[in-house]
Amino acid sequence: MGKVVMYGAVSVDGFIADEHDQPGPLFDWLSNGEVPLDDSGVLTVSRASHDYTRPYWDSIGVTIAGRRVFDLTDGWDGKPPSGVEHVVVVTHRPMPDGWNPEAPFHFVDGIEAAVAKARELAGDRVVEVAAGDVGGQALAAGLVDEVRMDVVPVVFGSGRRYFGAVGAQHLLADPDVVLPGNRVLHLRYPVRR
Repeated sequence: MGKVVMYGAVSVDGFIADEHDQPGPLFDWLSNGEVPLDDSGVLTVSRASHDYTRPYWDSIGVTIAGRRVFDLTDGWDGKPPSGVEHVVVVTHRPMPDGWNPEAPFHFVDGIEAAVAKARELAGDRVVEVAAGDVGGQALAAGLVDEVRMDVVPVVFGSGRRYFGAVGAQHLLADPDVVLPGNRVLHLRYPVRR
């Protein structure tokens, strides 16, 4: 069974979006290098960022996101992002009217059910949980094995927090990756159990 990894780009002060749900410069590092990260030709990063990020992206079988992200992205037009095979959407509402039921999106009520469904779909591949409220819920429920952050040198001051509204302290192990790239610092923390 694959790991459950909480992942996202984050400002130095801990935000994944500003107060208007905009990422601002959080994804600028994805076009700030010379090495193609995918076949689109749009994403170009430093060699260090490529060698760290590409293998991780290739390991992801399923992404878990909240309904807010799903709605903000218009459900990625029914195509999971970054070549991921399935998306599990944590929501208390049914799938949107007119949504293609054949699209590889699964609408699940509650974080425990979402992680169970994602593990089933992912097999031995990684289950990625988007940072924010859903990621914080998964961490609080003890379902996250690893936290990955792409820390971008910007201060938002307010907005959507990386860990959402986690209401208790959670200790992470020492980082096992601290890797600078162009306009980004990649960090990886195992979660203490």
